[in-house]
Amino acid sequence: MNYKLVIAEKPSVAKSIADVIGSKERKDGFFIGNGYIVSWCIGHLITLANAESYDKTFSRWHYHDLPIIPDNWKYSVSENKTKQIELLSELLNRSDIDIVINACDAGREGELIFRLVYDYCKCEKSVKRLWISSMEERAVSEGFNNLKSGTEYDNLYKSALCRAKADWIVGINATRLFSILYDDTLNVGRVQSPTLALIAERERDISKFVKEPFYMPVIECDTFTAAGEKTKDKKSVEKIIADCDGKPIVIKSVEKQRKTISCYKLFDLTSLQREANRIFGYTAQQTLDYVQSLYEKKLTTYPRTDSRYLTSDMEKGIPPLAEIVCSSVTFLSSIKLAVNAKQVIDNSKVTDHHAIIPTESIKNADISSLPAGEKNILYMICTRLVCAVGDKCEYEETVINIECDGNIFTAKGRMIINNGFKAADKAFKDYYKHQEENISENAVLTDFAAGEILHNAAVGMREGFTSPPKSYTEDTLLKAMETAGTDELTENAERKGIGTPATRAGIIEKLVKSNFIERKGKNLLPTQKGINLISVLPDRLKSTYLTAEWENKLKNVEYGKLSADEFINGIRDFITEIITENTVPKQEYKSLFSSNQINDKPVGICPRCKNKIYENKRGFFCENKACEFALWKENVFFNSKRVKLTRDIVETLLKEGRIFMPELYSEKMKKTYSATIYLNDSGGKYVSFKLDFSNPKI
Repeated sequence: MNYKLVIAEKPSVAKSIADVIGSKERKDGFFIGNGYIVSWCIGHLITLANAESYDKTFSRWHYHDLPIIPDNWKYSVSENKTKQIELLSELLNRSDIDIVINACDAGREGELIFRLVYDYCKCEKSVKRLWISSMEERAVSEGFNNLKSGTEYDNLYKSALCRAKADWIVGINATRLFSILYDDTLNVGRVQSPTLALIAERERDISKFVKEPFYMPVIECDTFTAAGEKTKDKKSVEKIIADCDGKPIVIKSVEKQRKTISCYKLFDLTSLQREANRIFGYTAQQTLDYVQSLYEKKLTTYPRTDSRYLTSDMEKGIPPLAEIVCSSVTFLSSIKLAVNAKQVIDNSKVTDHHAIIPTESIKNADISSLPAGEKNILYMICTRLVCAVGDKCEYEETVINIECDGNIFTAKGRMIINNGFKAADKAFKDYYKHQEENISENAVLTDFAAGEILHNAAVGMREGFTSPPKSYTEDTLLKAMETAGTDELTENAERKGIGTPATRAGIIEKLVKSNFIERKGKNLLPTQKGINLISVLPDRLKSTYLTAEWENKLKNVEYGKLSADEFINGIRDFITEIITENTVPKQEYKSLFSSNQINDKPVGICPRCKNKIYENKRGFFCENKACEFALWKENVFFNSKRVKLTRDIVETLLKEGRIFMPELYSEKMKKTYSATIYLNDSGGKYVSFKLDFSNPKI
């Protein structure tokens, strides 16, 4: 009997799939039954090999080794995952397996995880692709009934591999380059560094901000306040007040206009992460973890999406789903449900996956037993569906213009006519006791008419100060990452922003773990190390536009509009130029990083390239890393003669090219002697010396 081998991304997903397709028997590392074997990866089983795997000398970081760009890429098994890759290799190459089904997550990373395993195990069997947006039984069954050819996703794999290789090339080379230049471990990343730059630049703008006062003439009435024009000129406001003193205050006009507020859009991953941070204070990674778990529990659809719409084939299922939501979520049960399904349908705005919505499985789920974070996110997704298909919020806006001595003051008020979708939003906010600015109502403004004189009113002045920019939260940073560089990209760019919905949370976490940023409450602030790093990086390495352009090119690789070789060659040229252009550290910043630096005063001039030589705890080094002239304090030549290589000795050697030493020890003779030591540098990897005994007192 032949089997079809199904490979999922995680054990929990494999179990769900196995239950649906009838593979009930559990073995060590897989399920079997009904003509299927179902196994799993454990995240990234295979990764790009580290630099040392290409050449052992790369274990030490030297400028002359850069750039490190493999011609033939190597791969390695992730730590502690050898057993699973051996099992998958055995399964993939079993003679009774005729078809392999890729059931890893339906996205760029899921494709990469499967393909690297498939290639590493040297499998050549036919591949089918399971592409689903929900783990519900019906969705899984439909997916198996409509398996795609694996070759349809070749470009998606190429894009994923390009992304991984680009991150490797930039990360390995730029990290080594700037760590060598500044004698500190400085992690530089293709997306990480531009993100850090956003945060650092925001704090710089805040620190440079100088608040300025502003003044505004106002008319204070019993029930409302009308305001004049805001200005920095206090005297002009004082003049208005003086001119209006004792003069009649008359309503010049009353204008009423009926307006609407459009319904919220459904969530994609980024908007969900932003809202969860704003409402609950969750980090982007926490939200991703919660919604991923909900997806695996079949309660929500696939989370790693950048779409906020559904496809037309889903339209008929929306009304019953909305009813299930309202009956399953306590605080939505009293909402007067309206379902305008067409509002959330747009095939042109759905690529790989549609927006995140709850599934019908919530009908039978014990929501109260979910962990608090998962329950909160589920309630947020449920509420958003009801809001997105609801009626628009309608209100009447009243604008009153008031005149006094030729000066115009304006007041605005709103009166709700129909709450529409805002009723569901309010129910959610009330449930969580979340205070938020809602539409203000001031119905009393409707009681006034043009020509009316206001008797109980007085003219005064309101003072205030301009506000600085606000520090980034994960909410506002995610928005900045999503829109970064977009103004400079063409209108028809396939992807805009830096990072992807699936990777942005990981980028933020990596910056925290690298001690480049820190969390203070909801705010994300750069550490001093982060600020220092951004100060020394060239503009191109922290350019949000350039990074956004790369993301767009990766999307073009996915769509077959750009070859993988073209993309990687662009990255290769980019990093080569960065290395060539950065051979000398910026001296004004060098001491910020190097805890090894003894002082900022140069020891002398390099005999090779005429740049300056500086001292640190390990030795004396040329500031031009491409030169690589170095005199190590643990120097074999001087150690054998029991001489400590001091700053004074090096200063003399660099200046005179020689130094007289009266007490050099001979290991062979077991006694001391005098000689002149000459700097005998031939430009090789190590500096050499020679002894002259002919005239030791020279």
